[in-house]
Amino acid sequence: MSFIESIRTVLSKYATFSGRARRSEFWWYYLALVIVESVLYFALIVPGLTAYTTAMLEAANAGSTTVPAMPGSLTTGYLVLSLVALALLLPTLAVIVRRLHDTGKSGALAFLLLIPVVNFILIIVWGASAGTPGPNQFGPDPKAVDQAAAV
Repeated sequence: MSFIESIRTVLSKYATFSGRARRSEFWWYYLALVIVESVLYFALIVPGLTAYTTAMLEAANAGSTTVPAMPGSLTTGYLVLSLVALALLLPTLAVIVRRLHDTGKSGALAFLLLIPVVNFILIIVWGASAGTPGPNQFGPDPKAVDQAAAV
């Protein structure tokens, strides 16, 4: 599955928690998510954060006890980044659950991702694990379906 195809698949199955997701679908989407959020962070948050930090240091060096106001660009940046993260939360959870289904695990294990630090390790392990060959209780093997469609 290609980069664009995997993003289309995940977004077209926006809130589909049933079925299975291939490794390539999961990892290409996850890469796209990291790229989008990183670009937004560095374009919208970092400049405002730099300006705010500079203003705070200048106020401290001048002996002022008042805290400068947060720049509007920083507030807007946080708002935009939060809205994008919120909009992509449901498809991200859905692809994680479908990926768990592909490995033969229950989608309820996605709740373990709420544990800090452990969540990063679990994403890597579950995302890199090979799917169950052939059909399982969650549906047909997505690799077999894709290979049959190509023939």
